[in-house]
Amino acid sequence: MSCASAGHTDASHVSHKSYLIGFILSIILTVIPFTMVMQGSARESTLIAVLVICSVVQIIVHMVYFLHLNTSSEQQWSLIAFVFAMMIIAILVVGSLWIMWHLNHNLMCH
Repeated sequence: MSCASAGHTDASHVSHKSYLIGFILSIILTVIPFTMVMQGSARESTLIAVLVICSVVQIIVHMVYFLHLNTSSEQQWSLIAFVFAMMIIAILVVGSLWIMWHLNHNLMCH
């Protein structure tokens, strides 16, 4: 009995491999900043840079390996919706920080 006749397809094997790769990368990208913070040997600016880089890479790993978002024609609308949502979130966060900075600046000067 072959894998195809047993109901297994190549897509299921690819997804298991994809999930395993994503899981291993996620663990590595979590352990690196955690270890650096727990050791306390790096400067604060270095820690922040490593934390931001690892978190951005981990977001990309989750999107590619777990959500299977890519630039294929099947995923085009999902990718567009995701990019739109990220733009809205960025506008809200940057706008809020801008407003708070200006409020702090204007209230502290007077």
